[in-house]
Amino acid sequence: MDPADALALLMSPAGRVDPYPTYERLRAHGPVVQAGPVFYVVTGYAEADAILRDARFGVMDDGLRDQFMPGWRESPAVLSISRSMLRTNPPDHSRMRRLAAGAFTPRRIAAMRDVVQAQADDLVDRLLAGGRGGAPVDFMAEFAYPLPVGVICALLGVPAADRPLFRRWATDLTGVLEPEITADELAVADRGAGELRAYFTELVAARRRAPADDLTTALVQAHDADGESLSGDELLANLIVLLVAGFETTTNLLGNGLVALLDHPDAAATLREHPEFAPGYVDELLRYDSPVQLTSRMSTEPSRHGGLDLPPESWVIVMLGAANRDPRRYPEPARFDPWRPQIHPLSFGAGPHYCLGAALARLEAQVAFPLLLRRLPGLALAGAPERRVRLTLRGYATLPVTVGREAAPVTVPGTPPEASGRTP
Repeated sequence: MDPADALALLMSPAGRVDPYPTYERLRAHGPVVQAGPVFYVVTGYAEADAILRDARFGVMDDGLRDQFMPGWRESPAVLSISRSMLRTNPPDHSRMRRLAAGAFTPRRIAAMRDVVQAQADDLVDRLLAGGRGGAPVDFMAEFAYPLPVGVICALLGVPAADRPLFRRWATDLTGVLEPEITADELAVADRGAGELRAYFTELVAARRRAPADDLTTALVQAHDADGESLSGDELLANLIVLLVAGFETTTNLLGNGLVALLDHPDAAATLREHPEFAPGYVDELLRYDSPVQLTSRMSTEPSRHGGLDLPPESWVIVMLGAANRDPRRYPEPARFDPWRPQIHPLSFGAGPHYCLGAALARLEAQVAFPLLLRRLPGLALAGAPERRVRLTLRGYATLPVTVGREAAPVTVPGTPPEASGRTP
């Protein structure tokens, strides 16, 4: 199968639901393959990492959007994403990122652990209540969505009563992040963007009337101070992206990760007994089934990667999910192994656009998985999960589980097991 055919298969519904076999068909042609006149696909780990860090590559700017996406300014979804830090280059990207970065410092993230723990405990209580008598419950709706949306909404200062609104709006909007989108799908994304813009327009007005100790107030004040630190369009766009990115990736990490753990009961049993191993487990879960599968870059200068010369204005799709399973970097990449040495997945990107909330997402998963396994030792799948037909953001639409009985309180052992002489 040539690269163009493999890429077409990847964009099909079947290819999006399970992209991993198609990644290997692409990889067979090399770590970087040409799929069009100025169109390249990257599946190699070293090459993906290098391109994401290479200053000669950036995200698509307005001029290139005009060239490749005529009429994009008429789309609320594309316009919202394009005015955020997600889709801007330095110096605008650096300016906007700096304004939000204070909410995601290591010290502030570490201080949130108790809050995340309390929210996760409450959600396990809900799972137990809903799953009484063996009734199946949807893990995505009852845990994987409400945990991260509660955390990011607390940072932004979004009232708790409004949190259920965002799942559909975000699902609609994030269709615009797919590498291909139909007119009907774009209309759905525009609807989601419109709802989110209307919501944050009201929240911004509320924070002007009554400032609070939250990220929304900080961004509003940055905008109002001079109008140059953050424009009105940038203010709304970044609030939307911070909200959506703040829970979409983590929701998918929790769903994908739970299925992987339930499929590997021995590994799950070790984590149940030794929650201190959670950081290594979460990194392997990110590598094994990445919640974000791809990102794109445009080149501004000639470069050479993976044995190919890439001319200026090359469009490069970096397959993060494929890079995380590059056998040159991770032997037996299709095997789930939290004991691997030096697990550094590219699931949150690399370089200037490395995910601002990566540490927060990791913290939520590091708290959630040991808690779920400890309190719900009988947790099991209740039928086949339903995958979302998405490639960029890989996750489940529904994930039915039975929870069994809650475990009696136990003292967690302090002596780790032997595991090839390594700890995750």
